[in-house]
Amino acid sequence: MTPENRPKRRAATPRRITKLRSRSAAEIREIFVRFRQANPEPKGELEHSNPFTLLVAVVLSAQATDAGVNKATRPLFAIADTPEAMLALGEERLRDFIKTIGLFRTKARNVIALCEKLIAEFGGVVPGDRAALETLPGVGRKTANVVLNMAFGQITHAVDTHVFRVANRLRIAPGKTVLAVELGLEKAVPAEFGHHAHHWLILHGRYTCKALRPECGRCLLNDLCDSPDKRVA
Repeated sequence: MTPENRPKRRAATPRRITKLRSRSAAEIREIFVRFRQANPEPKGELEHSNPFTLLVAVVLSAQATDAGVNKATRPLFAIADTPEAMLALGEERLRDFIKTIGLFRTKARNVIALCEKLIAEFGGVVPGDRAALETLPGVGRKTANVVLNMAFGQITHAVDTHVFRVANRLRIAPGKTVLAVELGLEKAVPAEFGHHAHHWLILHGRYTCKALRPECGRCLLNDLCDSPDKRVA
């Protein structure tokens, strides 16, 4: 067969990339109605007694489990539950309390520096606005959102790995970045559910809508879910 007579290969058809469609307002409201019915008052699982201990616990929780942080902070917060007491404890002794937590050296350094700044610039009081919180060592947007929500009652959406996964799987606020999901949640979540929304999403992702083996058979949103990750019993 001459080259002229060979059948020509068809050009490969490019894979169509479709953007995930967010759910309707009615669908999203139904999701949160079910969350509220199942758990009317969801709580964060980090143990704390005041805004300062909450702030420290959230800083320590980066790349660590809440259970692991709680185990370390129970004896710590018993003797150091203010910036002044934590600073008096010192970085070396603080490391001894939190050495079971990942990145404990860096975290101890940040917590001590955080205490110094709280005392010097904020009178030892945890500030209640995002811009001020994010000036503190070790505090990023997610940490600020948690503190603003839990300590000051503001409607914020702290997007961790669980919230990111669930918001995308359920198409509540599909997005490729943490910030995109957070901004999507701000628009999508009805105000009446705003205060508890990120807690419901975290708990759902932690205990039901897991990353590798989601427990779809017992999921209260099973009939609403059309995720490609959905497991059929």
